[in-house]
Amino acid sequence: MVPPIKSRASLDRDLTVLRDNILRISHMVDSAIERAIRALKDQDVDIARQVIADDKKINVIRYQVESDCYHLLGTQQPTARDLRSIVTAIHIVVELERIGDHAEGIARIADRLAQEPLLKPLIDVPRMAQIARDMMRLSLNAYLDWDSEQAKMIIERDQEIDQLNQQVYRELLMFMLQDPRNINRATDLLWVSHHLERIGDRIKNICERVMFMETGEVKQPD
Repeated sequence: MVPPIKSRASLDRDLTVLRDNILRISHMVDSAIERAIRALKDQDVDIARQVIADDKKINVIRYQVESDCYHLLGTQQPTARDLRSIVTAIHIVVELERIGDHAEGIARIADRLAQEPLLKPLIDVPRMAQIARDMMRLSLNAYLDWDSEQAKMIIERDQEIDQLNQQVYRELLMFMLQDPRNINRATDLLWVSHHLERIGDRIKNICERVMFMETGEVKQPD
């Protein structure tokens, strides 16, 4: 039996719940990034392992949000604007869950490196993480405001992460060339930098979906 079509007010309430759950998972992911980097800097095994454990909670919410979106698509008759909103929500929650996976990856490296002295003071890696967190927060604001112009501006900031990633790569390569005993620790830090670079790319994907949500056009930004 096909469920009855909901009223406009009821559909609006469901869409509000959907947005609230996306904000909820974004806060969890932001916290995961912050704590993973803190665990790396402070060599705190407890924090690292908590981030790893909490990733399961992020996954649960991701699949619940995705399921809710499919339910709305399958049981309602959304307008074109509503349809774009729901499809965008699916893409965003998937990207957020994958950002959480990158944070978990950093936490696993922090757990592993906690038993050894830091190869060097961490400066650029925390900067990359802070830029990524700022971008993610702003991208969610753009999503809530249907602001494609803001989304375009956020995408441009990804260049800052890419430049820092290259800087980290060059510096760590020098450490490996100077002393082969540094290779394992340097490689782990390269992976941390890579995770952060990929987080920036996923935030770009979120911004591109925000642009689609407002304009209805699927295309890469200029």
